[in-house]
Amino acid sequence: MLYAVITTIQEPTDCVRKLAKRLPEAAGRLVVIGDKKGPKRFDGGSASEWPVDFLDLAAQQAGPFKLGNALPVGHYARKNIGYLQAIASGASCVYETDDDNAPLPSWQPRTEQLSDVVSVGEISPARWVNVYRYFSKENIWPRGLPLDEIRKGVPELIPVTSPVRAPIQQGLVDGSPDVDAIWRLVLDHAFEFDRGRSVHLPPGNWCPFNTQSTWWWPTAFPLLYIPSYCSFRMCDIWKSFVAQRCLWALKLGVVFHASEVFQDRNMHDLTRDFNDEVPGYQLNRRITDMLAELPLSDGVENVGKNMRSCYARLVEAEIFPEKELVLVDAWLDDLTGL
Repeated sequence: MLYAVITTIQEPTDCVRKLAKRLPEAAGRLVVIGDKKGPKRFDGGSASEWPVDFLDLAAQQAGPFKLGNALPVGHYARKNIGYLQAIASGASCVYETDDDNAPLPSWQPRTEQLSDVVSVGEISPARWVNVYRYFSKENIWPRGLPLDEIRKGVPELIPVTSPVRAPIQQGLVDGSPDVDAIWRLVLDHAFEFDRGRSVHLPPGNWCPFNTQSTWWWPTAFPLLYIPSYCSFRMCDIWKSFVAQRCLWALKLGVVFHASEVFQDRNMHDLTRDFNDEVPGYQLNRRITDMLAELPLSDGVENVGKNMRSCYARLVEAEIFPEKELVLVDAWLDDLTGL
């Protein structure tokens, strides 16, 4: 069963209502995670019309998961409780998004096996790929791409003749796409990506992805974990680097799709966003270099172990404090309990 997951401190937005309207078409439900700022309720219609499971902060802390009390309050990482709730409810696919993203007419449930894709080809040593360039001729790049990669070209796309398995898939976003504060401060405008075939990044290719319109299948469920003790603007980006490295150990990669949602972006302080992104501008390349060199074990049974090894290496490098590993262990214990 498909479960969508969001966090919010608002009453149901128009974007959430549009998603809730589409989910029953896919036999899906929506898990909504609140926080200390609210909301107290999340009503949107009769039970048959409103496929939503809402957990306020009290419900999260009183629930069965160790993370419920361990996670910081007032933090996006509380979305981890939503993932656990979806998995506990029998999710065969987790779709994560935000409360300011509305599905486009092209939005549809995805499958883990894909046939109509193109690829950039596996490579060693690892390289950066600005996937946005395959869907636009404009100067645009994803949040988390090292700044010295912005003007570089992209690899030629290769047709794929056999099905590709991708347990993590990212959809792009029209309207207000996921870019860094530098792009918004200098180039910001309403944006629409070109439509095109989905792009596969096999092992050896880094591209940041986010938590705005992302599909996850059970092999990758342990990699859903969002870290807490880092910049808010980097928590999902650094999660994406760990996830990609762990996929590589399985000889798998991420697939990027043309836009499937429109973002009516919540209010942001762009100067604050920039300051929150500074650790990424300084550390993203170092983080991926360390992860690329890290020996990991193959086999699906080792995905959680590999994820922990990645965070342990980043703690050793003082990217994260030791207390991040306490949360990682609680996350893995909760998953094992499911």
